[in-house]
Amino acid sequence: MEKMMHLAAQYLAAAGISFVDKKDDDSHTNLGFLVDKQQLETHPLSVNGDVLVLNYKTFSLEWISAKTKDSFLLDGKTHTQVLEWLVSSAETFLGKKYTYGFHYDLPYSIEDSFTYKLEASELKKLAGLRTLAQISIEKTLKETELESTVRIWPHHFDSGAYASLTADIAIGFGLAVPDSMVNEHYFYISGYKGHSGLDTSNFDALSIGEWKNEGFKGAVLPASGVSKTELIQFFIEAINTYKK
Repeated sequence: MEKMMHLAAQYLAAAGISFVDKKDDDSHTNLGFLVDKQQLETHPLSVNGDVLVLNYKTFSLEWISAKTKDSFLLDGKTHTQVLEWLVSSAETFLGKKYTYGFHYDLPYSIEDSFTYKLEASELKKLAGLRTLAQISIEKTLKETELESTVRIWPHHFDSGAYASLTADIAIGFGLAVPDSMVNEHYFYISGYKGHSGLDTSNFDALSIGEWKNEGFKGAVLPASGVSKTELIQFFIEAINTYKK
């Protein structure tokens, strides 16, 4: 299900590439997560505020304009059918051409015949993780008086914030999908000076989570069983360590 949502999110990223003014940092492709609606959404795609949405509750794509919306249920649909709907919707709502193409490589490939299949219990868990991440990151930013938006970057499909601690030190923290370092969803935080990760080898141990210093330099916390209180504690404790 994680793979399907990662692939489905690329339809939103492609809309950003097709219709949003390009930014050097690729932020025109990133997505927001709305906790109350349980959905990912693009930046506005037009002056009228059109957005393309991926809804976790209904496992559907939605094209939302100022006066109306159109929905497309993904369960049982092929990649080709999704693209046909997107091309038609873009023409109907924007009078523009939707292009499915990227300047980055994904960990998955997708064939025209690829078919989406809903696994409701798994999708609910994934929505819960996004919700936990969004709420906890926002709370951490507020408590530490740091400033950042919270966005989902479609390439790696991580939810994250990026904030400056000092004139030359910044931190990134959020939720990452399973990878070669942690074989389940996990929360992370890392510090940077310029583009270089800060060495963590001499940091004091965290009360929850652990520091890494080989390859990835930062702290990680596997997501299984983690509460909002524990997650905020992890983020704030690590941030305070970077401030020392």
